[in-house]
Amino acid sequence: MKSPYVNELEPSKVITGSFLVHSKEIRQKRTGELYLSLLLGDRTGDLDAKMWDNVAEVVETFERDDFVKVKGLIQVFHNRPQLTIHKIRRMEEGEIEFADYFPSSKRDPQEMWIELRAVVNSIGNPHLRALLNAMLDDEDIGRRYRLAPAAKQIHHAFLGGLIEHVLSLCALARITAAHYRADLDLLLAGVVLHDIGKIYELNYERGFSYSPEGQLIGHINIGVRMVGDKLRALPDFPPTLRTLVEHMVLSHHGHLEFGSPKLPQFPEALLLHYLDDMDSKMEAMRALIENDRQVEGCFTTFNPALERPALKMDRFLNPPPPRAGAPAAAESEAAPETPSKPDAPPAHPAFVPKPDSPFAAKLRQAVQPAAPGQEK
Repeated sequence: MKSPYVNELEPSKVITGSFLVHSKEIRQKRTGELYLSLLLGDRTGDLDAKMWDNVAEVVETFERDDFVKVKGLIQVFHNRPQLTIHKIRRMEEGEIEFADYFPSSKRDPQEMWIELRAVVNSIGNPHLRALLNAMLDDEDIGRRYRLAPAAKQIHHAFLGGLIEHVLSLCALARITAAHYRADLDLLLAGVVLHDIGKIYELNYERGFSYSPEGQLIGHINIGVRMVGDKLRALPDFPPTLRTLVEHMVLSHHGHLEFGSPKLPQFPEALLLHYLDDMDSKMEAMRALIENDRQVEGCFTTFNPALERPALKMDRFLNPPPPRAGAPAAAESEAAPETPSKPDAPPAHPAFVPKPDSPFAAKLRQAVQPAAPGQEK
């Protein structure tokens, strides 16, 4: 079993561990020498890493998306852990347990798949149920649907993230459709299909990245194309219902500037957009708080997708003790207490009287006024 994981690393410790290379950059010091700037990771998070010396010996031995074994020192830089690499080598396939390096859903994928098929089979509209079953019965689609992340970075960016996101939306759809008197069957069909194009938009065999199809077409257009492909085998599918389903896929981002070719124009489409937006943002905030690597403070780093940092509630309500090496008010440990008014703030250590020294006694004697009758 891999050890240590990123979330187990402690400052000021020398570690030997294995990681996946998410990014690799060759940079130049002010002296003109080269150094390596890497982003390493495993299933628990990412780690910034630098290699300052002996770069020429290793720079060509590994690339992005390779697995590497490293030895180095964990330090704190800008309030975040950073690894200074002393040694690095590329790992062979036989040394790797892939599950150690890729974040994945905490839920069992087969269990989620069974739950999703039950949701589809509960749909009363026979045309919508037939379309969804035709989609999920496709062996390649089904395998990818169970495995794919919901996004490259922003939300549910882990293996099994897509199906976990969809099941969360199914639960929200049942609650909100009843409240707003929306067509639950149509809403559930939109939920299952809205992101289905992501199974081909993203690569997720090693690191997460966009496929050429994803770069050129995008998941919304891929999804509409997939719906059209399956409808060829369903000649009795009503054309008006097809238009509604396609509109939900096309409009689920909700805004033209967010990539939707059309704005939501009926209640189920609008509800799908808001549920999708809410679920993705809540998951993004959960992941931001859980994976934040700030050593101190109760706020995370700024998240561009959420346009804010997030408050770590546990740390805010229960501040941890100062970490070892942090400055403390040790100056006043042996100082006598100073009288103060009730509820007055404690005196600053700089103003607490210090024990007398021989020099202080002589200085005090020199500046004291002479007693009456004494010669000055």
